[in-house]
Amino acid sequence: MRVRGRAWKLGDHITTDHIIPGRLKYKVRTLEEMRRYVFNDLIPGFGERVRPGDVIVAGRNFGYGSSREHAARLLKLVGVGAVVAESFARIFYRNAINVGLPVVEAKIEVEEGDMMEVDLSTGTVRNLWKGVEVLFRPFPPVIMEIIKEGGIEAYFSKHGRFPWE
Repeated sequence: MRVRGRAWKLGDHITTDHIIPGRLKYKVRTLEEMRRYVFNDLIPGFGERVRPGDVIVAGRNFGYGSSREHAARLLKLVGVGAVVAESFARIFYRNAINVGLPVVEAKIEVEEGDMMEVDLSTGTVRNLWKGVEVLFRPFPPVIMEIIKEGGIEAYFSKHGRFPWE
């Protein structure tokens, strides 16, 4: 399974409030409405500018903060194909897998807008414009099945069981 898209470069310590501000919790009722606010404080208009398959490339501790699943779900909803970061907050990492958003721990040289390719099967992240490639530990088969189906709910709906059963 491959993801290919433009790089959106972020730094270290991106919180779930950076992804979707908590202050919107009672102002915006649906995920569809929240789309326009994804990364709005960091990248105004991101929700409208992101294209399907685009890749977030970040530093350390991506997704720390509150345990709201909305953050991972909204990244997937707006079209983010994968998040590549040096490290992830554990709860965000788990939420991302649960909603079928590939999250990869790797450090790669990137500039905003570079064309990226994440190959989940081989454990390779490539910056196609710079000719740089790094390896990451591929997901275990059970995680790959969840991601391929679009998340744990979609997997269960299709198969009537969890992949580890």
